[in-house]
Amino acid sequence: MVVYTNRNRTDPSPRRASEPEAEFYERVAGPYWDQVREVINEWVSHFPEHSRSGLLSRLLDRNSDANVYSALWELYLHEMLLGSGCTVQVEQSLGSRGKSPDFLVTRDDRQFVIEAIWTAQRIGDMTSGALTPSLIDAIESVPSPNFYLAVSVNQAGSAAPSQKRLKAGLIRWLAALDPDRFLADRDRHDMPLSAHVWREAGWSVSSRAIPRSIENRGLPSNGTIGFYPALAWFDSGSSLVFDAVRKKGKKYGDLSLPFVVAVGNASGFPEERDTERSLYGNLVERDHAGGASTLYRRADGYWTTAHAQGRERVSGVLIVDNPAPWTWTINTPVLWRSPNPNSIEAPTLPTWATVRLVGDQVERQPPAAPGHTAVGLAEQWPLGDAFPRQVD
Repeated sequence: MVVYTNRNRTDPSPRRASEPEAEFYERVAGPYWDQVREVINEWVSHFPEHSRSGLLSRLLDRNSDANVYSALWELYLHEMLLGSGCTVQVEQSLGSRGKSPDFLVTRDDRQFVIEAIWTAQRIGDMTSGALTPSLIDAIESVPSPNFYLAVSVNQAGSAAPSQKRLKAGLIRWLAALDPDRFLADRDRHDMPLSAHVWREAGWSVSSRAIPRSIENRGLPSNGTIGFYPALAWFDSGSSLVFDAVRKKGKKYGDLSLPFVVAVGNASGFPEERDTERSLYGNLVERDHAGGASTLYRRADGYWTTAHAQGRERVSGVLIVDNPAPWTWTINTPVLWRSPNPNSIEAPTLPTWATVRLVGDQVERQPPAAPGHTAVGLAEQWPLGDAFPRQVD
């Protein structure tokens, strides 16, 4: 059972906004993506036979990008566990509620449970003034060898406007711009903020031109849009991790084993302090008489809130930021340990960093081995460029 067949692929272009993730992986051509498909096929073959069909269905789901991302996350976790010398059983019935968490793991005669969740919040999905995928693709297809575009939505219409007229207007406007004059005016502090406003069918979209560097002009580019707020993919707030752990932490009841919730933390700008706040609470300063102050931690984290009854069942939270094939070998998994004395302590694998709360402060330990050693891939993988520039 393979996910991707070995066939001649001819389209090396980046993923379009309106293109499902599953379709992109199947369609995109090039040696870089051949490596990705080959490894995904191999890793799927390492799953137990009874679980492969469900995994395959999610990897090929063109109606849900979230299914693709979560399947890739579980695929990575499974391979990392195997490569760390673990025996892994998939979807075994466990716990007082008779449900089946993702992985029952055995290593050195110790068992623990891992439940995976991939979580992200796409800002564009919640923004009423966001461009539709078809409009994003229309702007991205405008040839612009001399400029990037910074795009913003002033007003979103309810109807689908003409992409043809949008593109034609941008092409005429860009053709009249001189990037060298723009740079010279900027150096004189007399910047004409070259802008184009397109209005149609209730839409108002502003585009501002940003000159490409001289060495990159006239060459085919991988995209015309350089900046667009609604494409700042993910919200990096601490609530994402908190909500993910809360959802999974109460699902299985009493497991009588160490229980780790593994969060694929998809965030544009992931920050460890967000995870720290979500699990251990906010660290704030308390002022005292005479000008002195001390730091203390609020009882508003997953494990530290006053309503934390039952949360001791979660032994730790394993975080990997922005898990994807191109980060599998470079991102470090971090195990955040429960500070609750009633939690069963979870084992630590060699490629995991660890964080522990001691008093009000956190103590960190680096991994004993680099992450790529657990998945059997070179540190610099995949080799080559994802979207190599084609020079005529």
